[in-house]
Amino acid sequence: MLERLPPSDNESALVMHGTTVSTNAVIERKGPKVAFFVTEGYRDLLELQRMGLKNPLNIFEQRTKPLIGRSMVFQVEERLMRGGAVRTPVDQSALEALAQKAVAAGAEGFAVAFLHSYANARHEEAMAEAIRKVAGQHAEISLSSEIWPRIGEYERAIVSVLNAFVRKRMDEYIGKVETYVAGRLPGSQLFVTRSNGGAMAAEEARKFPVHTLLSGPASGVTAVQYLGRAMGENNILTLDMGGTSTDISIVRDGEVLTSNDAEVGDFPVVMPVTGIEAVGAGGGSVAVMDNGVLRVGPESSGSYPGPACFGRGGTAPTLTDAYLLAGYMPEDLRGVGMRLDREAASRAMSPIADALGQDVLGAAEMCIAVASSNMVAGVMPYLARHGVDPEDLALLVYGGAGAIHGPLLAAEIGVKRIIVPTTPSVFCALGGLVSELSNDLLETVHGADVDAELIAQKFAQLRDQSAAWLSRQAPAKRLVSTKFECWAEMRYAGQSFQVDVRLPDEAIDQRDLTTMYEAFHAEHQRIYSHCDRSSPVEFVDLRMRVRGGMTIPEPDSGETVREGRSLTGHRSMRFSGKVFPDVSIYDRVFLAEGEAIQGPAVIEQPDATIVVPPDYVARVGAFGSILMTRS
Repeated sequence: MLERLPPSDNESALVMHGTTVSTNAVIERKGPKVAFFVTEGYRDLLELQRMGLKNPLNIFEQRTKPLIGRSMVFQVEERLMRGGAVRTPVDQSALEALAQKAVAAGAEGFAVAFLHSYANARHEEAMAEAIRKVAGQHAEISLSSEIWPRIGEYERAIVSVLNAFVRKRMDEYIGKVETYVAGRLPGSQLFVTRSNGGAMAAEEARKFPVHTLLSGPASGVTAVQYLGRAMGENNILTLDMGGTSTDISIVRDGEVLTSNDAEVGDFPVVMPVTGIEAVGAGGGSVAVMDNGVLRVGPESSGSYPGPACFGRGGTAPTLTDAYLLAGYMPEDLRGVGMRLDREAASRAMSPIADALGQDVLGAAEMCIAVASSNMVAGVMPYLARHGVDPEDLALLVYGGAGAIHGPLLAAEIGVKRIIVPTTPSVFCALGGLVSELSNDLLETVHGADVDAELIAQKFAQLRDQSAAWLSRQAPAKRLVSTKFECWAEMRYAGQSFQVDVRLPDEAIDQRDLTTMYEAFHAEHQRIYSHCDRSSPVEFVDLRMRVRGGMTIPEPDSGETVREGRSLTGHRSMRFSGKVFPDVSIYDRVFLAEGEAIQGPAVIEQPDATIVVPPDYVARVGAFGSILMTRS
């Protein structure tokens, strides 16, 4: 790309980088030996977790194996009370002795999570000081109170452990990227996208890589928000379908949904991230017969050998093979210089067809139907939890297989509008280009005597800390806007769960507690269809989100349409058990604005194949996107 768009002399560039290095490290469990320091009596915290099993109905279910073995967990004689008062003080010499023991055991990273450190960080800071004295000033230490100081000892512990586990690998990786960028683009600054849909300076990412665990999928949702605002679409269901899984999210009223309950691999990440849920299957998902029942996924063929039709030695039938056999994909993928092998796909699908008593094409369609059912089973409960009706949403599809299966899912769940961006397969990269510098800071107030004055004081402190964080990320000249958002986790007294509520700025400034409570009641009503304004409400956490906007590209109106015939041919396709022998195939490059394409049809482009289901009409929409509407 630098060869195609070389920078001018003395031109400074802003480089945004998304990565799955930290995610892969957790999933693959490839990390350094980490020592974990806990309050005395809590050595088995990582083993016990939250006691319950993920699937209690499975008698063979086992607890997740921790990333750190019990031999590397060190108990510290210290104790804080719930409000942060010291019950058992720390002994600095004892801390240094424990640190020496950890280093002798081969520890390369250090994680610390003491009881109630969200209310008082001094004991964890003392532990960090002892580690640095023993292991050196550059020791990689992850303090739970520094990363995410909230109630919940296991949640804080796992965040600090994850950060310590991936920190060395990310530090080395980002260091290499920084060196490359500095050599190719002198004077430029590198930023890394993060799980909340924003970005941060590379130095911040090297210190707190736990914030990058969901950076790739989150960037895609940021791109959806950007394009949706430009198109006037404020309520969107996002669908990012790759080779292994499908990620969904929601943009509601123009804002990305935030979740405090994400998962990476086998571990919870309880901190604000873009609300993304993995559902269904991916293009490489393998179809198998399980005691007479057809299943698609979760096993994936991966990129190598990949689906059978790739001709790389794969023999298992996959969803991509089914797409090819059903006529959704062309045999000649000109954009990537690959020709798909229909015969190989047919051979791979034959055992499935024999087991189902179908021909190969019928078996392929059944595989697609099962994958759609998997997606529906994930999407509909997800929408219900957020109080959203699919008919009120537009579906924006991207990823390698998103434009093939996304429209099929839309027809299944009743979505009336489908948007396909100009470059679906690399759409997440756009999210990096339009990301803001963003960070969340938390203050736990549970158990405190909370009133409007205390809330205003806490938010004022968080605002100062947020401004300081932003100043460390980039020079002020790079910022074109700064926003501060006040959030609170609130609940009815006695409730076991919290609701994340955006508090009106004027209510905080005016010390108007009644308006804050009303914001909670309204959100509770929206999500659960009921609220109780007579019940007492309590605050658990206060959160400040800062957004630093930088210069971003304006939405492109789309490439100039070339002169030529958009209709390139016809082929047979199958939809819902019905064969359509003469489906029209179009080349996206030659589509004219306003040209209507009645489904079923296929629109092809170098990086994607777009399926237009029956009963949908496709047209070139704003900014070069394809807009499908149910006819």
